[in-house]
Amino acid sequence: MERSINKYISDSGFCSRREADKYIEQARVCINDEIAMKGNRVNPGDIVTVDGEKIKTKTQTVYIALNKPKGITCTSDRQDKTNIIDFVNYKQRIFPVGRLDKLSDGLIFLTNDGDIVNKILRAGNQHEKEYRVIVDKPIEGDFLKKMASGVKILNTLTQKCTVVQEAKNGFKIILKQGLNRQIRRMCESLGYKVLKLTRTRIMNITLSGIGPGKWRYFTPAEIKTITNMVSDSSKTQEASSYDDGMNE
Repeated sequence: MERSINKYISDSGFCSRREADKYIEQARVCINDEIAMKGNRVNPGDIVTVDGEKIKTKTQTVYIALNKPKGITCTSDRQDKTNIIDFVNYKQRIFPVGRLDKLSDGLIFLTNDGDIVNKILRAGNQHEKEYRVIVDKPIEGDFLKKMASGVKILNTLTQKCTVVQEAKNGFKIILKQGLNRQIRRMCESLGYKVLKLTRTRIMNITLSGIGPGKWRYFTPAEIKTITNMVSDSSKTQEASSYDDGMNE
């Protein structure tokens, strides 16, 4: 079956479609030893390589929940020495679903299932992500109200969200949006600096039982629930790199 070059790479479990586009732009992808261009199609029998590594068909679908430590970068690009792929060191090729800022820690998914990645990353899917945040000074005034009602960042007003104070300088926030470094930018806009940011939940999966730097497979029940949650999501249009719904 003929497929676009970025979809072919994503379907193989090598990386996300967005990262495949980056490899193509950097002239690191070849089809039958010819440098690939965006929009190229891959036909049965074609040989596709990235940095000289042959893209192989995935053998088994893998879904992993990782408690990412601070300092690890959520990229499949192994030229980045802090990349998440080498950190996990899994036996099959997998890639992260969305991003979690290098300075942040907590829950992130990794998989080789390109279809479910495209569905989850659709910003319009409105899937919940929960974070716990520590800021540099006591929370005062209408900070919580402003955070919940919307803060102007990146030339837009953030969507309404749930914010609950949990300590003198700590709070929980539940987003259905994922602008680049959204929580940090929101806090900075209101005069606070984030000291620690941990993602504790994505959709129906939490950090419970996963120690820092550790990971586990999704359970069959979790896979079924997530599949149902994204069943109405379009997988034909790749999410924007600006707002993929899974940033921070």
